[in-house]
Amino acid sequence: MKSTGIVYLVGAGPGDAGLLTLRGAELLRRADVVICDVLVNVELLHHAPESAEIITRGNHKRDGGLTQDQLTELMITRARAGKLVVRLKGGDPFVFGRGGEEAERLAAEKIPFEVVPGVSAVMAAANYAGIPLTHRAYCSSFTVFTGRGNSEKAPTRLSYEQIAKIPGTKVVLMGMDNLDEWTRSLITNGLPKETPVAMIHCGTTGRQKSVAGTLATIAGLAAQEKIGPPAITILGEVVTLRSKLNWFENKPLFGQRIVITRRREQAGNFAARLAELGADVLEVPTIKLTHPTERDAIIDCLLELNSYDWIVFTSANGVTAFFDLFFKRFQDLRDLGGARIAAVGPATAAKLRELHLQVDLQPEEFIGSKIAAAFKKYQDIDNVKIALLRAEVANRELPDALQELGAIVDDIAIYKTVPETEDRTGATARLLAEGADWVTFTSSSTVEHFHTRFDLPRLAKQFPQLKLASIGPETTKAMSRLGLKPTLEAKEHTTDGLLAALLKTAK
Repeated sequence: MKSTGIVYLVGAGPGDAGLLTLRGAELLRRADVVICDVLVNVELLHHAPESAEIITRGNHKRDGGLTQDQLTELMITRARAGKLVVRLKGGDPFVFGRGGEEAERLAAEKIPFEVVPGVSAVMAAANYAGIPLTHRAYCSSFTVFTGRGNSEKAPTRLSYEQIAKIPGTKVVLMGMDNLDEWTRSLITNGLPKETPVAMIHCGTTGRQKSVAGTLATIAGLAAQEKIGPPAITILGEVVTLRSKLNWFENKPLFGQRIVITRRREQAGNFAARLAELGADVLEVPTIKLTHPTERDAIIDCLLELNSYDWIVFTSANGVTAFFDLFFKRFQDLRDLGGARIAAVGPATAAKLRELHLQVDLQPEEFIGSKIAAAFKKYQDIDNVKIALLRAEVANRELPDALQELGAIVDDIAIYKTVPETEDRTGATARLLAEGADWVTFTSSSTVEHFHTRFDLPRLAKQFPQLKLASIGPETTKAMSRLGLKPTLEAKEHTTDGLLAALLKTAK
């Protein structure tokens, strides 16, 4: 008989993926099933194994998503099937998250469960809007309540008369639907209409939008600025500190929605750096790697490694693909032989250094003539045998340039790029629905596969604000073949160069 599994009610934090707790990330990595609330940052799903079943709630009112009862039944049935279930809830499970109700039901069904606290939007959104909830010069307490209406007979019905009299900061969650009602109620019950108020939409994310006014004006300002849920509202004198302490919304890329088209395995660091600068990042990988169509050349290369004078890697992907195959055949790195190693670009060189391999030549520019010129400067390559390890579909410029200098070049496809069509996190759907400010391309293949999936010229026409960023000349050529011109091309053909170019445009 299969043992019962367990359910973890995990607080996912307020939106910024970096605010997930270490315990939450650990459990996601072990999950068999992830049941995700609609407001949870879907980038957190990257922590889950590829084998995990992902269930997203969806918006029940808008698109017929799962009801609360259906979610609870899913937790129970999956746990009874012996699964480790992570119930991923926005903010903290026990702060207006219905986590208490879910835990009660699990206890009644005798399903083992644990609760993992999360960073609540109460504190986090206030912080990211530059508003301290307490301050020795202003107040020493804060009160949290929900703005949603309650039945007059409900035991949880709010008493605005009492709330208006409580000193200190007041934080209102879920208060958009009846904003006019509760603000008027507070004024009627004695809270001064001049009380400073701020409203923060999608707090802690690159989509954050804030508006500040007073208790009397906030409803009109929210409507004028089109502030909708999810949002929190903060009332009190501490709101006046926002003009001095608003650190997050002053980041250089704040408010810019930037699409990353790199492979998911490579996108992480680039995505994190963009988010650190305030961008709203969408990871929409367009390619994934697979084995090349023809493998005989790879087998011959591995058998004849000692015959090569040079091994040339043109990308970090090539390094990964080659050594995955190498270590399936050989147990000792010394079996690589005595060939010198060339790496095109710093990212490729860094990948080789992870294997403690010395890079003898590192041409910085991925342009065939420039790479050939770097070889010529290093040595006479007439009759020198070179293994060029790269993608199956690649520009002929480099091998032709090397052969013109007399080199004997084996152009070996070590991997093949194929389209990525899965939308595990929902980022693709969001791009198609909302558009973006930038789409970044890091290779010609990302351009080609992105175009195949989305029709790049049509997408650019649909969203006129959309701008294209190219990592270098080869990538730009791929755009030109579609009749498009990038808004920027990185001077240094790396993600560092791409990031620097994006920052330059933001100044």
